Amino acid sequence: MRWLPLTALTLALACSPADDPATGLDTATPGDDTDTSQTDGLAERVVIYQLVVRLFGNTTETRRVDGTLEQNGVGRFNDVNQAAIEGLGELGVTHVWLTGIPRQATLTDWSSLGLPPDDPDVVKGRAGSFYAVRDYYDTSPDYAENPEQRLDELRALVERLHANDMQVLIDLVPNHVARGYGSVRFPERDFGVDDDQTVFFEPNNDFFYVGNGGDSALRLSRPDAWNPSGVTFDGLYPREDGSTLERTPKATGNRVTSTTPSASDWYETIKLNYGFDFTTGEGRYEPRPATWDKVDDVIAFWQEDIGVDGFRVDFAHFVPNPAWVWLTDQARLRDSDVYFVAEAYEDLDGLLASGFDVVYHDEAYDTLKAMYLGQADQTNLDERYLSLGDEDRHRWLHYLENHDERRIASPLVESANPDNSGFGSSRAARQLAPIQYLVSSGPVLFYNGQEVGEEGSGREGFGGDDGRTSIFDYWSLPKLQGWVNDHAYDGGGLTAEEAELRQWYAQLLSGPVHDPAVEGSGFWGLEYINNSSANPGFPDDLYTFARFEPDAGRIVVVVGNFRPGEAVTGLVRLPLELMDAAGLESESLTVRRVFDERGTVDEVTGEVARQTLAEAGFSAVIEDQASAVFVIE
Repeated sequence: MRWLPLTALTLALACSPADDPATGLDTATPGDDTDTSQTDGLAERVVIYQLVVRLFGNTTETRRVDGTLEQNGVGRFNDVNQAAIEGLGELGVTHVWLTGIPRQATLTDWSSLGLPPDDPDVVKGRAGSFYAVRDYYDTSPDYAENPEQRLDELRALVERLHANDMQVLIDLVPNHVARGYGSVRFPERDFGVDDDQTVFFEPNNDFFYVGNGGDSALRLSRPDAWNPSGVTFDGLYPREDGSTLERTPKATGNRVTSTTPSASDWYETIKLNYGFDFTTGEGRYEPRPATWDKVDDVIAFWQEDIGVDGFRVDFAHFVPNPAWVWLTDQARLRDSDVYFVAEAYEDLDGLLASGFDVVYHDEAYDTLKAMYLGQADQTNLDERYLSLGDEDRHRWLHYLENHDERRIASPLVESANPDNSGFGSSRAARQLAPIQYLVSSGPVLFYNGQEVGEEGSGREGFGGDDGRTSIFDYWSLPKLQGWVNDHAYDGGGLTAEEAELRQWYAQLLSGPVHDPAVEGSGFWGLEYINNSSANPGFPDDLYTFARFEPDAGRIVVVVGNFRPGEAVTGLVRLPLELMDAAGLESESLTVRRVFDERGTVDEVTGEVARQTLAEAGFSAVIEDQASAVFVIE
């Protein structure tokens, strides 16, 4: 979930290494990585596959705008069968993020289970947003063959994944809950039961109260474009109508303190209170706020009762860091290897210091997209990647797609904000994925449907026609269905182009991503030496960087072509300092091309003298909309 879009050209760096102004290089020794505290014991690089259960196995082709579950169908836990899991293994997946697991607010009627539909005024989409959690101790009946046994079917899926050596992550949505939150399984653990609703902020309250003791009603808006047939909206919500003290309105998840949140706000959610008053910056954590213990109990349930291995934490920076220190410590007492991923856009270093294993590197994605769209240049991207530093480079998560971003294959859109545009074609992945996935040894995030070029096209319902696959509506993935192929998961319905793209990703994620030099700690930005000013005749359309493990005698160089419409040839230089740091001491070096737009290759491009490599470089021919990976050893 994203709140305010970040501009791609924001150059306030996530980390601030002391750079040499002449070279743009960190003046600390490149590749000097002494902090492995969060990765000790990991046998392989983490590749996370975001699997949206609602979408993944859904083979219904109706795709009716604002369609119901009966009309558009839904994916189920049992759809993720052994064949599906083996197919994920072909992609090099190590962790599966089961998206949308805690039961969300919905318009679907499960009264037969004691779960009537929610008030339409506080639900986005017929299916409901994954990030408006209705019961933290339950999962959606939508996903089960036998809805009464839905948690057992989920446990069985977790066991299947574990049996195939894959770890399981689920969403933890700690900042907010659905307005209609109330657990049917453990009502005694509900939020807000003992709150003092006469005050906006009290550290032991679970919520923030914005009414005036019962004389103000919550009045809600929704987007004008969302008006599904047969659904009645009145803009009112009885549980927060201000008619009694117990019905005092609450602040929204995105910190709106008005009783009239707008249609663009997270109006369907209410913000949780961790003892931090976001309006004043005051934090009061002694004694420990009640919300901390309630959220810890939620985490414990998913760890111990369901068996998950970690959490992708939604909007983690909206929860104060002292709470994270305690919550992650508690989780690690139960499982020392529990894996915490922070979706965050502020205070990234603070979250890493507070117990998270890795954080999203959204600024890298934004800058790479801006560069692709001609709104940034190689220097901007080099600065962004250098900002990771070598010490924590393994703790940043990189991606080209997730549910918050436009699909790679969604159309190009002219806009000052790169978030409004896709990359225009799935072909763009062959240019961008080697860059984004090889820049660090941290985890790669991969979104279901990306492997076959899903376009996110068309209006689904509340999700609109925005180049994303909706997290609000019942829908299916038309291209991924070709691989699912009636749950055989054999790709029998894919076009040749889609099958080739999936194979290309599989080769990237099982090959260069795991190269010892890429899994090493060293990064060396090469823009300062490979540009037309420093290297006359060098094409500025190429972008280059190197990865290595200090003193290992091997360098991986990634070269990307950003000239639209044609191939580019350049002589790529490597500084002697880089070769020294990587332990390349031989006077004669071999340059091999190991991966490009075709997939895995093994082409010796030449034997090059060390001094020649520094002064003249090696020749790299990069096709249109492509990148290539070279090994020097």
